[in-house]
Amino acid sequence: MTTPSPQREPTLLPGCTPWPEEFAARYRQAGYWRGETFGQMLRERAQRHGDRTALVAGTQRWSYREFDERTDRLVAGFHALGIKPRDRVVVQLPNIAEFFEVVFALFRLGALPVFALPAHRSAEINYFCEFTEAVAYVIPDKHSGFDYRTLAEKVRGAVPSLRHVIVVGEAGPFTPLSQLYASPAAGLPGPAPSDVAFFQLSGGSTGVPKLIPRTHDDYIYSLRGSVEICGLDETSVYLCALPAAHNFPLSSPGVLGTLYAGGTAVLALHPSPDQTFPLIERERVTLTALVPPLAMIWLDAAKARRHDLSSLKVLQVGGARLSAEAAQRVRPTLGCTLQQVYGMAEGLVNYTRLDDPEELIVATQGRPISPDDEIRIIDEDGRDVAPGETGQLLTRGPYTIRGYYNAEAHNARAFTSDGFYCTGDLVRVTPEGYMVVEGRAKDQINRGGDKIAAEEVENHLLAHPSVHDAAVISIPDPFLGERTCAFVIPREAPPTAATLTSFLRERGLAAYKIPDRVEFVTTFPQTGVGKVSKKALRETLTRR
Repeated sequence: MTTPSPQREPTLLPGCTPWPEEFAARYRQAGYWRGETFGQMLRERAQRHGDRTALVAGTQRWSYREFDERTDRLVAGFHALGIKPRDRVVVQLPNIAEFFEVVFALFRLGALPVFALPAHRSAEINYFCEFTEAVAYVIPDKHSGFDYRTLAEKVRGAVPSLRHVIVVGEAGPFTPLSQLYASPAAGLPGPAPSDVAFFQLSGGSTGVPKLIPRTHDDYIYSLRGSVEICGLDETSVYLCALPAAHNFPLSSPGVLGTLYAGGTAVLALHPSPDQTFPLIERERVTLTALVPPLAMIWLDAAKARRHDLSSLKVLQVGGARLSAEAAQRVRPTLGCTLQQVYGMAEGLVNYTRLDDPEELIVATQGRPISPDDEIRIIDEDGRDVAPGETGQLLTRGPYTIRGYYNAEAHNARAFTSDGFYCTGDLVRVTPEGYMVVEGRAKDQINRGGDKIAAEEVENHLLAHPSVHDAAVISIPDPFLGERTCAFVIPREAPPTAATLTSFLRERGLAAYKIPDRVEFVTTFPQTGVGKVSKKALRETLTRR
């Protein structure tokens, strides 16, 4: 096994906002930030756990030692390809083992993965590659009937910085990942713990997603805190059923937390009971995570299936609020503990604890990981609300970012002058210190855990020559929590709803962002200050 790589001197990535030194010093003094990188984490786990199984994906079963060695060989291949520390690489892979060896190789090299989701299409991928000046784009050949190589052709032609497209599977005109493995290169300096490790995507309320810079120090602390709260150890088996690039299945505690604990991560290509129930039975899964619509599908399916799910100790549900009625069904139906998880890729994560009374588990979305997670609940005028009242959540802490990447104007709105992140969530806090999520203050739609910025979809609709104006709203849905409805004022030659949805698909918009419903109107109701009243638009639907 190769020796650990030397670390570079920490350097601030341009466009990123650091924690003020007084806070960074406090977090180090408290032991939250321990000066560890992801590359070191994997190396140490490989030395400690050796032949224990780290990852299971289809027919692939990698031990910790094999995982670490494959990562070293891929580091050498990326380096030979010309990928350097701090280069940005857009990674759009499904739940396959190669997802994790690619990102750990980039972590170890000091290059920065930009996590795209399998559902993203040209509108999003073009933006990610252009905005980050990505030098490489990593894709599968095909997944769920979609050929990513066709998408890559378009992106490569549009983004001058993009030098490499790397493909898992049949590469066509691109570089196959299988040809990049090389003898480990000695002496490559790795990143510093305070360096940015990767970029995640925000679920923001305006335009395309903003980029969230996460450092090795802050993210590994969130893993360690999650592992402790969720009780993971070497015997834990985590099923990753949601897309692995999401913050929830990645780190809460997710696959990365499972690896931190020395357990086994099992990857499922699809979260349906048809695929996941046999995996739970075969691999003796102890913990998994779902969004509320999937949790309800599982609860219904468990009644009719004969798979042995007795190994499952904890079902986590997050990404959107789970109704109390559904929450009450988890223990009697699946025989395991429900753990509600409420958090955001920008940082703050809340958990109900495994030994909490059932009323807290069912009725709340948990309390923060860290004693140094600072919480403010404010009203529309920025004043702190009375205890127990609902208001907008502001937070700062040892794993909550201080600014988005290269977004100075937006950061001035999204962060207070003293560093609190304005989440846009409406919450109240119980006397026990637990969060209850009541809704959103921002114009964002939460469709079954997928966050949709209304403004982004509106801008795409306005590009159609037959659309004069557009307003996208959320509408309640008993299954997904919220669906989308687009109100459209047409020009003289009005389009059909089918024409508009086809137009959005042709523009490369991800499928989950396509409006579920389209309504044509002649005018929009307005607020007293002349803005479109989306509240009044929702009310028009209830009257129909």
